[in-house]
Amino acid sequence: QVQLVESGGGLVQAGGSLRLSCAASGRTFSSYAMGWFRQAPGKEREFVAVISWSGSSTYYADSVKGRFTISRDNAKNTVFLQMNSLKPEDTAVYYCAAGGFAVVTTHYDYWGQGTQVTVSS
Repeated sequence: QVQLVESGGGLVQAGGSLRLSCAASGRTFSSYAMGWFRQAPGKEREFVAVISWSGSSTYYADSVKGRFTISRDNAKNTVFLQMNSLKPEDTAVYYCAAGGFAVVTTHYDYWGQGTQVTVSS
């Protein structure tokens, strides 16, 4: 069992930066790939980024590639999402998830409650 709690969301102007954190409980954190997804009002949840259990592999959605960076610290049971050059279209609730190294929600077993990111123009 893994419990996930996101933090770090907020309101930022376009071009600004935010760093999201996802703290996990449970001794099996390091055995899971960790993903970030987001969901804007009226839209489906979409993939943002994923990192392998070791941190050696990452993959990004085209919409965030070059602006967002996913990382993890297995000693602290935490995964991060550094978001730079934010755009209004990045506005959404951001969720972290634990599961397989995948871009689809169905491959993830555990989800956090989400943190709101709002980017003003």
